[in-house]
Amino acid sequence: MNQMLLNAMQLAWRAIRRNLMRSFLTVLGIVIGVAAVITMVTLGNGATRMVSDQISSLGSNLLMLRPGQQLGPGRDSAGAANFRMADAEAIAQQVPSLKAIAPVAGSRVTLVAGGQNWSSQVSGTSNAYFVAGNWKIGAGRMFEEEEETTGKAVCVIGNTVRKQLFGGGSPLGAELRVKSFNCEVIGLLAAKGQGAMGQDQDDVVLMPIRTVQRRLTGNQDVSTIMLSMRDGASSAQVMEQVRRLMRERRKLSDNEDDNFHVMDTKQIAETLSGTIQTMTGLLGAVAAVSLLVGGIGIMNIMLVSVTERTREIGIRLAIGALEHEVLLQFLIEAVVLSALGGLIGIALAFVTCLGLTAVMGIPFLFNPGINLLAFGFSAVIGVVFGYIPARRAASLDPIVALRYE
Repeated sequence: MNQMLLNAMQLAWRAIRRNLMRSFLTVLGIVIGVAAVITMVTLGNGATRMVSDQISSLGSNLLMLRPGQQLGPGRDSAGAANFRMADAEAIAQQVPSLKAIAPVAGSRVTLVAGGQNWSSQVSGTSNAYFVAGNWKIGAGRMFEEEEETTGKAVCVIGNTVRKQLFGGGSPLGAELRVKSFNCEVIGLLAAKGQGAMGQDQDDVVLMPIRTVQRRLTGNQDVSTIMLSMRDGASSAQVMEQVRRLMRERRKLSDNEDDNFHVMDTKQIAETLSGTIQTMTGLLGAVAAVSLLVGGIGIMNIMLVSVTERTREIGIRLAIGALEHEVLLQFLIEAVVLSALGGLIGIALAFVTCLGLTAVMGIPFLFNPGINLLAFGFSAVIGVVFGYIPARRAASLDPIVALRYE
């Protein structure tokens, strides 16, 4: 049995080598199909990982409390009153599952330093912001308690602001002009890069919230309250506690809708990741159609090959070859063609994914499972679409086949 299988493989390989160009064109559909499926899935997995990492960079176990109803069909976020510092203090006192509460207020203004200017987001907050937002200090320091209490004009800047205003030099101790007042740079944030929504997270200036309220916004409004939950805390319970407290503080009756909303960044990450995975599955399914097209191409060429080699088949049958031996020869030929196409497709997909992930800036995640699945599917295509031509070759009448011209 092993010798018969070896002989059949040798005959199949010899037949493929006789028509190298035709064989390559035959497997081209398999190559494209396998490469397309693997590329789509790999890019989708990389995009999912990137979104998850970007959401995680916003902060661990992070909730964001904002005024207005959450955006969506029939909802409006305009016209709702902003929060106050007292709201953040009330949350800190009455919601025990939180480890950091950071009120945030600010606006986008033009910054000037050393003859350079740059428009950036200036946010007033507290040291709790560094914990809630998962920020690290790359150089310098955070705010001191006295600076927060008195509203001193000091700031911590992001890496993008440093590059635009100070180039490659150290900004520590430098004066930064913010609207109508000067601010001393006391710290530099460690770089985070692009956020999940495409924003540059490093394009930011942080100041004590009292400084921003007195010198920049001119009011006591708090536009966002960032809430970092303790490990093991239930986000659903914490969100409900915050919601009840805010409804009470904003004096909303039972028949009134919330004029604020609480966002769970973990849920956002799961939603975005699920959407990307669904789209990846759909694109992969569309790409898999080319595998079927490639299989039809293999069957077509194998039928032509049987017709061309009818006399050869007749000679083999006449000198004693069994039907199942002829069947095996042509079936192996079809499987070798499709498997070869699968291997070339995997190599092509690997190179393509390396290039595209580098260009798109997403992580390259090699998935052995999808590669093996695509290769196995290509081999199955050879069996399925090669059986009919092989069955036709094996069922030829030797006498008729020998008389074929």
